[in-house]
Amino acid sequence: MKDRIPKRMLGNRFPMLVILVAMIFVILFFSMGIAGVLSYLVFSWNIIPSLPENRHILMVLYTVMVSIIIGTFMAMLGGRRFLRHIYELVSATKEVAAGNFNVRMGSGGPKEMDLITKSFNEMVSELSAIETLRSDFVSNISHEFKTPISSIRGFARRLKKDTLTEEQRNEYLDIIISESERLTRLSSNVLLLSRLESTEKLVEETEFSLDEQIRRAILLLDPQLQKKDLEIDAALDSVSIVANDEMLNHLWLNLLGNAIKFSPEGGTIKVTLGTTGEKAVVTISDEGTGMDGDVRNRIFDKFYQGDQSRSTEGNGLGLSLVKRILELENGNIEVESELGKGTCFTVSLPIK
Repeated sequence: MKDRIPKRMLGNRFPMLVILVAMIFVILFFSMGIAGVLSYLVFSWNIIPSLPENRHILMVLYTVMVSIIIGTFMAMLGGRRFLRHIYELVSATKEVAAGNFNVRMGSGGPKEMDLITKSFNEMVSELSAIETLRSDFVSNISHEFKTPISSIRGFARRLKKDTLTEEQRNEYLDIIISESERLTRLSSNVLLLSRLESTEKLVEETEFSLDEQIRRAILLLDPQLQKKDLEIDAALDSVSIVANDEMLNHLWLNLLGNAIKFSPEGGTIKVTLGTTGEKAVVTISDEGTGMDGDVRNRIFDKFYQGDQSRSTEGNGLGLSLVKRILELENGNIEVESELGKGTCFTVSLPIK
């Protein structure tokens, strides 16, 4: 079924009808007047002689003929001016089809045409923004893939040397494995983010225990916690929620993974779960380096990494995924952070 444009977007048709009726009336009035005067002069001066009994019939026929000619000429002149904005719109549309998103139409003309012009300019602005995002996305993806691939190629070539010690060989193999895993994570995140951005609503929502899901996510990350000798201080109330289990699991793994990445060795990560009204509220706070205002405002941008010294540990897509998942689940996320004092993420989700 085709989408219909809401009537409120069509505007008031009355002004356009008034203009069209007035234009037709003016053309008829002037063409008939001019034709009548010319007919009267032609027959009065005997330019076209005729018999007395059919003089009036010939005058009427002549008047109609002249009126048609003059009316057609006036309609062509008026129509060209009236359709000028339509021609401009067609030309601008062709420019957009050719890939030029900088074209804009000027305002003016009838109310309806002005509304179309405004809508066209808004559409082109949105298309321009989408094209910019697409170009940036492709550029970032190319860069993110190029770095680990170059690293893998370089260390693979070094492994061909016979002079390497066993320790060097193992070190190079560990780097290749690490970069391969980084590529795998990047590919998975890109595919997941692409799928989520083309989705308007998450399906397969079920009721499950949110506190148990968070505990399982913590257990999955236990090797990373042990590697940095981190402790988890968890205070989780028993909360059941109706949501997409798989997507929320991605959300907790990303937030907890970030907390682990930026926490100092021997630190503590605090995780709480409670309810406020009809919402489940989860907080995840660390004792890491924290963020300044500029970084805090951009952390949900695709591929943005505030701490460049840790750029090899991630790909800048984790928090973009978190934000999109929460948008689809009608949830919300807030971040509080200060340099040198750690970061706290607060996630709110509707229970039903």
